[in-house]
Amino acid sequence: MDAISKRRFTRGIRGSVALFAVVGAAAAGGSSAFADDSVNTGYFGGVAIMGYDTVAYFTEGRATKGSEKFSYEWLGTPWHFANEKHREMFISEPTKYAPQYGGYCAGEVALGSVTINIDPEAFKIIDGKLYLIYAKDAAEWFAAHAAEEVPKAEENWPKVAANLELDQYH
Repeated sequence: MDAISKRRFTRGIRGSVALFAVVGAAAAGGSSAFADDSVNTGYFGGVAIMGYDTVAYFTEGRATKGSEKFSYEWLGTPWHFANEKHREMFISEPTKYAPQYGGYCAGEVALGSVTINIDPEAFKIIDGKLYLIYAKDAAEWFAAHAAEEVPKAEENWPKVAANLELDQYH
């Protein structure tokens, strides 16, 4: 979907995506991808990663639904976890476990745009960082081309994040 079509599609849902700036810098050695960006909460629900446990991607190697019972608010957004241990792990090192580019589709960021729709089961961990994508086949492609796509996304993220802050995609 091109940028104009995306704007038309999302115009009617303006304001449904909560965008919050990160206060402070990313953890030492961390990527700049979370230094000053917004958290993707999707169109509905207002929770990071559609309520999936971001720590489970690392500890279990799969997408695992979190629970409101094990919730933690970070960057003005609730994050859900499958258990207390994952919640505590996240609290101690949020930038280690948080998805790159605020949880927006990494492939789309590499193209210099954004899509709010992601599939929490379409993910890749590359060099110790979590990348969410809009579809499983696209996640496979992104991982196979990570050497080219990650640098493009890193380069594009500051502009994409600034446009998100200005609500340029709605």
